[in-house]
Amino acid sequence: MTRLQPGDTAPDFTLPSDTGEQVGLSSLRGRKVIVYFYPAAMTPGCTKQACDFTDSLDSLKAQGYEVLGTSPDKPEKLAKFRERDGLTITLLSDPEKDVLTAWGAFGEKKLYGKVVQGVIRSTVVLDEEGTVSLAQYNVKATGHVAKLRRDLGLD
Repeated sequence: MTRLQPGDTAPDFTLPSDTGEQVGLSSLRGRKVIVYFYPAAMTPGCTKQACDFTDSLDSLKAQGYEVLGTSPDKPEKLAKFRERDGLTITLLSDPEKDVLTAWGAFGEKKLYGKVVQGVIRSTVVLDEEGTVSLAQYNVKATGHVAKLRRDLGLD
């Protein structure tokens, strides 16, 4: 499995959002983008992480960042997730796991001591040209947004 590294050009994609709108990465050129990958909507860790990104969204946008949360969930489930938790970040659906795989966020991981295939909780930050400036894999859901803000020099 290949993981993205700083300096890499991020693989382009177009995915459906929770509203059914098609979101293309290339349409966000000129803005910095945080793409984070999470295993499943409405699970405790993923909810905590999505709520943390939502709580930070205004200050991240003020610094020029867009936030895209991506999971294998269908758009209908993502819409319920948004509504249930009052999320304001953009939620993208990748049920075929093509983008997850291309970005190194799907593959072998340890779950309760066993090696399984699954979504690797990951965050990739892109600059205005779509180049990777930061790539973090196997991140923790709790406290991740605060750590990311520190790593980006935003606190």
